[in-house]
Amino acid sequence: MSLEIERKFLLPAYPHALIESGQIEVKSERRIEQTYLALAGDEELRVRKIKDLGTGEVTYTHTFKKGHGLMREEVEYAISAGIYEQVMEIHQAIPLTKNRITANWSGRVIEIDLYDQIDFMVLEVEFASEEEAAQFAAPDWFGPDISTNKEYSNKKVWKELQERSR
Repeated sequence: MSLEIERKFLLPAYPHALIESGQIEVKSERRIEQTYLALAGDEELRVRKIKDLGTGEVTYTHTFKKGHGLMREEVEYAISAGIYEQVMEIHQAIPLTKNRITANWSGRVIEIDLYDQIDFMVLEVEFASEEEAAQFAAPDWFGPDISTNKEYSNKKVWKELQERSR
């Protein structure tokens, strides 16, 4: 099981000027449909359909995560389109949808998630260690650190989406 160490920020505005000036170099943009199959405490099981908007390639993943905050255990592997479609047909849930922009900024890879069904953007930065994450000084344009705030977790937003659709 691999360990995911990341910090998340509530991005107040899309950084158009930093992209235009070359301070942020966009590498890819993907369309993500994400559905949770099981949620229990700090554990989650989900599937994703991911379309690369540059190449048109579509991939599917099945992921198990455990933990909350800066460090979480994660197991992720590819599944077929057929398995994804079968799971979605049986589960009958509404996917959380977002566009994910992956970019280079100041020697780091950042990911910006632009959500459809809710009105906020999240910027994520992954780290090699907990110490590196703790020492990272985020610039003001990242917005507030929401790494440990469950209010902005994907699974909470997804649950609310399911409740609204009933």
